[in-house]
Amino acid sequence: QEQLVEESGGGLVQPGGSLTLSCVASGRIFSISAMSWYRQAPGKERELVASSSRLGSTTVADSVRGRFTISRDNAKNTVALQMNNLKPEDTAVYYCKVRSGADGSVVNWGQGTQVTVSS
Repeated sequence: QEQLVEESGGGLVQPGGSLTLSCVASGRIFSISAMSWYRQAPGKERELVASSSRLGSTTVADSVRGRFTISRDNAKNTVALQMNNLKPEDTAVYYCKVRSGADGSVVNWGQGTQVTVSS
């Protein structure tokens, strides 16, 4: 059974609006440690948006702090990104990254979900 990471919830939203992204890890993924959200805008490098450890500590990028919230459900191997007060500069493909394995060395990425903020 393969390792699978799937995102959902992207779409088109007006400035000031909200979206919630969801990510689920399934298959042969064991001992998940960090679950994170990254994004990549056209012509830019992929950047960390928010990350959550298994024990619940979180990291949020300065550019989204106060607007985005990360949360996870360890029992379901899911992580969500609640995005409020979206801005055009939040437009990007959002990726879920899952780190797992006994030493945290196994990394799996989702295929990405497009978020477009435009009026």
